[in-house]
Amino acid sequence: MNRLAGNILVSGLIALFILVQPGPARADSASAVVQEFQATLIEVMKGAEKSSVRQRFDQLSPAVEKAFHIPLMTQIAVGQSWAQATREQKSAVAAAFRRMSVATLATLFDGYNNERFDLDKEKPGPSKTTIVMTTLVKSDDSTVDIAYVARRIQDRWRLIDVIVDSGISELKVRRSEYRLILKKSGLSGLIELLNGKADELMSQ
Repeated sequence: MNRLAGNILVSGLIALFILVQPGPARADSASAVVQEFQATLIEVMKGAEKSSVRQRFDQLSPAVEKAFHIPLMTQIAVGQSWAQATREQKSAVAAAFRRMSVATLATLFDGYNNERFDLDKEKPGPSKTTIVMTTLVKSDDSTVDIAYVARRIQDRWRLIDVIVDSGISELKVRRSEYRLILKKSGLSGLIELLNGKADELMSQ
């Protein structure tokens, strides 16, 4: 996991996302969603040396789909352009956002060196969200704080954002990155860019 340690601030999509070690969370809780998703990540990491980026992408895709609310995340990242988009455009940009996010995780989680993630606590967040606080403990005992933003949507807890070391949220970073692209090339340009990035990552 050397590349993950060096790139943890880049994505969390993301990065979001690894095994929580303390006792089990309530089955119907935001923490339980984080734990289940991150358990999948740990398994992917442990088998990474014998798998390709494409294979890890295929392993991670169902877990990402289950844990994260990709359409809402895409809407937040796209900003005002979402309101003017057709149903087909919304579907296409959400699919591209999903591919890029999973491909990023499949690239970063490429090994395992006894890292662990500890669940610290849940606390209320803004706009009816819950913040799940976790800590990444690396093999040298250094730590990185990672907070997952969850919201209850249609009677299910879903993850919608990640914040690393009390910094700027992942979606705010994405929104800032996408603003210029959307201004110059619109949603079609962003869709092309995201799919191109996913293809590039999966070719490694």
